[in-house]
Amino acid sequence: MLGPTAHVDTFARDNLPPPDQWPDFLLEGFAYPDHVNAAVELTDRMVERDFGDRVALVGHGRRRTYRELSDWTNRLARTLVEEYGVKPGNRVLVRSANNPAMIACWLAATKVGAVVVNTMPMLRAGELSKIVDKAQIGLALCDTRLLDELTACAKESRFLRSIVGFDGTASHDSELDRIALKKPATFEAVRTGRDDVALLGFTSGTTGAPKATMHFHRDLLIIADGYAKQVLQVRPDDIFVGSPPIAFTFGLGGLAVFPLRFGASSVLIESATPPNLVKIIESYRATVCFTAPTAYRTMTAAIDEGADFSSLRVAVSAGETLPAPVHEAWTQRTGVPNLDGMGSTEMLHVFIGSRLDDCRAGVTGRPAPGYEAKIVDDAFNEVPRGKVGRLVVRGPTGCRYLADPRQREYVQNGWNVTGDAFIENEEGYFRFAARNDDMIISAGYNIAGPEVEAALLTHEAVAECAVIGIPDEDRGQIVAAFVVLKPGGRDDDALALRLQDHVKSTIAPYKYPRLVRFVEALPKTQTGKIQRYQLRQAEAARRAAASLL
Repeated sequence: MLGPTAHVDTFARDNLPPPDQWPDFLLEGFAYPDHVNAAVELTDRMVERDFGDRVALVGHGRRRTYRELSDWTNRLARTLVEEYGVKPGNRVLVRSANNPAMIACWLAATKVGAVVVNTMPMLRAGELSKIVDKAQIGLALCDTRLLDELTACAKESRFLRSIVGFDGTASHDSELDRIALKKPATFEAVRTGRDDVALLGFTSGTTGAPKATMHFHRDLLIIADGYAKQVLQVRPDDIFVGSPPIAFTFGLGGLAVFPLRFGASSVLIESATPPNLVKIIESYRATVCFTAPTAYRTMTAAIDEGADFSSLRVAVSAGETLPAPVHEAWTQRTGVPNLDGMGSTEMLHVFIGSRLDDCRAGVTGRPAPGYEAKIVDDAFNEVPRGKVGRLVVRGPTGCRYLADPRQREYVQNGWNVTGDAFIENEEGYFRFAARNDDMIISAGYNIAGPEVEAALLTHEAVAECAVIGIPDEDRGQIVAAFVVLKPGGRDDDALALRLQDHVKSTIAPYKYPRLVRFVEALPKTQTGKIQRYQLRQAEAARRAAASLL
């Protein structure tokens, strides 16, 4: 049963899935009062706990303490209520790159009881329109450098009535900032219910209408009190850096919720390329890094050029599975644990991962604190250990889609069905095999693309690669590898043959790529996920064109 609500705009609670479609929630060890506001816990409460003079956020060359962040978000909250009429339960969109102002806007909107929708700066008007329409968003807060696409969206929208610009740099020179600077630095935050929706996280899926995942105030605290506290063992002297957009829940947790919950600091950069991450780690002596496997591979290579990672105590990898060769190279060169993590927008953050004292190459890990996982077949029967099947999980967080019939697909029998193929070994460790739709079936053999990728990555000429299945008359599908070479590599037939032989000698020979294509770059999302569907589409188009010749 849901607890009390402070929402006067009941849209979010009205559009929760029916109770019989919810997953089982395992809340033992995660008790919160009936009324809790996550933003208050991350700002005002930290000042009360004597963290006021500690640095909370760093960005654009400026450091902001917890007291300054509390005052800043209180002024913004007052502005939202007094000038723009935001009421508890209203949806508020935030559009920005990773910077302190974006976090301040998210926190301020959360303090006033709004339901926040954080969005990536790369989204175009059409993509923004789908989000605005799905969540029926009336107000948007936008970095003034990114207004054009949102303005175009608003012109065609029947919901988006107002766009307010904020300064994403450190100048406070925009409409929202100028008004807020005149407001008192005190604000009585809305006493939201722990079960009030605080965040709508839109999935980064590749097809169909966008899905909005609904997360409560308690959920934002659970991911910190579980994974961050018990696995990462976050300390007040930690300094967080990373590349995932705050608009995605992996980035929101790793670069905002986790450090702020424990009095640590977060250093934010808008262009978090591997070279920029190296500079930030060195300059600020960062201790915790969140990024994707491809970035860790590049950063490992940077050690040869003098990169210094001696300040790091833990690296967290997500977005793609962490290939064993990347894990091993990073660990050998740096001595820093690289924790693979499996998470999803639906689950809010990591639900299976490595531990600081239990970090193995080639396995994702064990369920995070509070979570359970198992491997099942299509009939939902648990499969024997060592056999590939569908991963299902449950725990203190879980999937709640906003008014979406696909809820029945993601939640079955009280479990969240993640869409991933996994193997649980005899010791209880879970290993990623592939996305269920990425499994390759060739001549009756099930072949996991990531396993072939890991084999290719051990070849000295390979910088990056992606493996997909493509149709074949004789075998049903064949394994196709798209390979980015390191500088100086020659993309010729001789190298393709050597790569094929290398895979045959590394893993079972039937898994080798029968097609090798050399490419300049792999298509990726902003979070570093390889977009294999684009490779499949491009290959299908290539073959269709060839059939016309």
